[in-house]
Amino acid sequence: MLPITEKTLRTSFVNASRKETTDITLPAGFETLDWDALDYLGWRDPKIGRRAYAVVPTLDGELIGILFRQAEASSRARAQCSWCQDVKLPNDVAFYSAKRSGPAGRNGNTVGTLVCQDFQCSRNVRKLPPPAYEGYDVEAARLRRIEDLQLRAASFATEV
Repeated sequence: MLPITEKTLRTSFVNASRKETTDITLPAGFETLDWDALDYLGWRDPKIGRRAYAVVPTLDGELIGILFRQAEASSRARAQCSWCQDVKLPNDVAFYSAKRSGPAGRNGNTVGTLVCQDFQCSRNVRKLPPPAYEGYDVEAARLRRIEDLQLRAASFATEV
């Protein structure tokens, strides 16, 4: 992901009001983020419970900011993240809903997804997978996982 400024971040949100974008608490260490290790920028708001944000680059290079609300109920079974699809998750997964942009969102239409609770997907897909068989190219598999994460996150962002 290419580095972004605070102004670019705030203007990228498609499903948030001006007041909500003004109230966004930037992620800790925003100025020192390792942008090369991120496929999207996602974080939970430390001041407003159950609110989270993600800024996702689309395949065209456009940035789409999404304001999420975490569901109050949690899954009884261990869920799998829809974005990174890591089968050995070291973290919890939460259901996040996002109001759609435009008239649909103003009418109350939402879209939801299961995502790593603290948006660790970029870290998860960069871990080398275990070799599936002799001669298995683990580096190619890791690169494929990174590309798949970027595609799934961008696809969700365009739905909002």
